[in-house]
Amino acid sequence: MGIETQAPVILASGSAVRGALLRQAGIAFTIDPPDVDESIIKEAGLSAGKTVTQVAEDLAAAKAEAVVGRHPGGYVIAADQMLEFEGRWLDKPRTAAEAGERLLEFSGKSHRLITAVVLRRDDVTLLDYTGYAELKVRRLSETFVADYLDAMGDEVCRSVGGYQLEGLGSHLFEAVDGDFFTILGLPMLPLLQVFRREGVLSA
Repeated sequence: MGIETQAPVILASGSAVRGALLRQAGIAFTIDPPDVDESIIKEAGLSAGKTVTQVAEDLAAAKAEAVVGRHPGGYVIAADQMLEFEGRWLDKPRTAAEAGERLLEFSGKSHRLITAVVLRRDDVTLLDYTGYAELKVRRLSETFVADYLDAMGDEVCRSVGGYQLEGLGSHLFEAVDGDFFTILGLPMLPLLQVFRREGVLSA
């Protein structure tokens, strides 16, 4: 049973993981995925010379903007996660084979996850936060990666890194430096802090 809030909470995302994080925190919410063409925002960011952080923040803001007008007085949560590896931005793998190639490329190296979250209520931005995590992948054999892909199936295409750290993805890593919620795609602690500050949740 979710915690009742003063006003509706809306998750501007179809991400099952983000929904699960809110649900596990006891937050009652509805889902309203935004209709945002991410590729346009990313291409514009590249053309303008923006950093991966700036583009993640632009995406989260655009998702919130696309949804907030449909929910007057509601608290709209939008987020975006990007992965930076050796100076490149990576999108979600299109196929399991592509995910496997990516994991072998990550083998023995570190990459960074950047997760931006925006909380809007009407025209007011209550939270604009970006979290970072550095993840070092252990040395992976081709046999292990093949077995991992078999076990995960299409799930490897649901995240930009091809893994879910909370599941079998934990076997991929040697070290992780960063907030667990940031890695999963929704920085919960600053979000909950703002909810308490606003009186949405009891302090």
